[in-house]
Amino acid sequence: MESSHRRDETFQILDYVVFAGIFVISSGIGVFFAIKERKKTTSREFLVGGRQMSSGPVALSLTASFMSAITVLGAPSDVYRFGASFVIFSIAYTLMVMLTAELFVPVFYRSGITSAYEYLELRFCKAVRVVATLIYIVQTIVYTGVVVYAPALALNQVTRFNLWGSIFATGVVCTFYCTLGGLKAVVWSDAFQMVVMVVGFLTVLVQGTKETGGLGVVWDRALNGSRLNVFNFDLDPLKRHTFWTISVGGMFTWLGIYGVNQSTIQRCISCKTWQALALYLNLLGLLVICGCAASSGIIMYAFYYNCDPWTAGYVRAPDQLMPFFVMEILGKLPGLPGLFVACAFSGTLSSVAASINALATVTYEDFVKNCFRNISDRAGTWMSKGLCVVFGAACTAMAVSASYMGGIVQAALSIHGMCGGPMLGIFSLGILFPWTNSKGAAGGLLLGVVLSFWTALGAFVYPAPSHKTLPLPLSTAGCAPTNVTTFHSRPVPTPSLSTLANSWYSMSYLYYSAVGYITTVILGLLITLFTGPTPVEDVKPWLIRPVCNIFCFWSEKYKRICWCGLEHDKEKLDLDNHLSHNVQLSEKDQDLEESTKKDSMDMEQEKSHDNSGFVTETRF
Repeated sequence: MESSHRRDETFQILDYVVFAGIFVISSGIGVFFAIKERKKTTSREFLVGGRQMSSGPVALSLTASFMSAITVLGAPSDVYRFGASFVIFSIAYTLMVMLTAELFVPVFYRSGITSAYEYLELRFCKAVRVVATLIYIVQTIVYTGVVVYAPALALNQVTRFNLWGSIFATGVVCTFYCTLGGLKAVVWSDAFQMVVMVVGFLTVLVQGTKETGGLGVVWDRALNGSRLNVFNFDLDPLKRHTFWTISVGGMFTWLGIYGVNQSTIQRCISCKTWQALALYLNLLGLLVICGCAASSGIIMYAFYYNCDPWTAGYVRAPDQLMPFFVMEILGKLPGLPGLFVACAFSGTLSSVAASINALATVTYEDFVKNCFRNISDRAGTWMSKGLCVVFGAACTAMAVSASYMGGIVQAALSIHGMCGGPMLGIFSLGILFPWTNSKGAAGGLLLGVVLSFWTALGAFVYPAPSHKTLPLPLSTAGCAPTNVTTFHSRPVPTPSLSTLANSWYSMSYLYYSAVGYITTVILGLLITLFTGPTPVEDVKPWLIRPVCNIFCFWSEKYKRICWCGLEHDKEKLDLDNHLSHNVQLSEKDQDLEESTKKDSMDMEQEKSHDNSGFVTETRF
């Protein structure tokens, strides 16, 4: 099908009803859990669901939280312009989930922690924990603000959907159900929003294929347009997307924002059974979303085979391609455009809610509890709710601020890669290398962050040469004559740059995380070497998990080498003792709470009896 002009389709009443439905249902889930869990007043119940969550909802929640609206809108656009190499991310997702499930999460789960950064104090020192927590808080607030603003702007400019109304509605609704229902509300809302995302994608895939002329037409046009050339094994690290940048660089990027992220860890440790099951089920969800996004991009290219809206000037930015496409194929079907916008904002809601909940958790666990050591469970719960409100407002304010940041928004989108690599590195130093000391961990983290930011900001100031990022050919032969100037048709000459700008700053953005990780690990080990390793007797077995547990689990020789003399055979016994101790403490806390409630009830009954007797005597 050829497109000759833009259709001025706008939202109808039914579209608004469908879109508003996700906000109403998400809020209703928060109210439901607030009523259901009203008698459970501990911060443990509010922040980690009492560690009694089921793997299925947690898996859906994990997928929805990290597949934001930026994925829903940006991934199809990327496939449309650069081809289907995006599907190679499925390899990165698989490697990331395996390493997360087998190396990182087991350590967090058996340590009995609530905040992932509590591990850093147990393994190294309090200063390392505080620095890592502050980096995470800043990183998450900035990223969450962009997650809210970027899709709202793209949808506003194409569908005329109110920009500021959608931003404030997102912030208010997420804060509302996070504050009322805690982690359980977040998980079940995410599960519902994941279903909405899949349904929205499937609607676009079916209608888009039909409007284009069928699967055969889609396949032929994508093949002729080189959109199905998936595998490029070029080793050049300066090329934006190759097999190696996506599979290797993508693995480090996603491992940094997923494997050691508080939002992931918090939900995994909330599971009452084998926590790795949630991660492996979540992998299926990631692959489904990846496949849907790539397929949408292919169908969109086939639909605009002879009339590219971006080059023709119908849209101002690539992120607007997907909403423009949706309005063109679904605009005459009331309710369906609203369903897609609901799909995009489901990704936003899930990401924002997960971030607010995680920010409240790390702040409460890492700062509040250390300042108020004798805080009661009821006070802790109310303080956690208050933190949800504070961070909800902060993320919403960050979204408003993003509108004034201009081109810096693009740099802000890379912040996960800039911070995620060093954060992954410091946890790897603690978990994989038993001899690392606190000086090595702190030095490696700070130097890794500096190098990552230097690389990413340098790339922003000195963009990669145009021939490294040029989209595949796009045609406007079928477009109607327009007064808009054609652009993006050929490389724009760039001024000569220094060797540093042409090499280091021009590397693929997917390698930012790998750079931070390698720097943190290598420098952390070198600093440890010069300052003296941590004595073996000071390392608790349940705080480490050398990589030999996966690759050399059959060899006692390599186990002894990788565990640095630590008696790994005693790990299970020590772990059982540690977990037993945690369980006893938890049971004591519960008994104390029940005893306190019982004493309070007895006192109230006694007081009531005394008052009753006093009144009786007075009457006589």
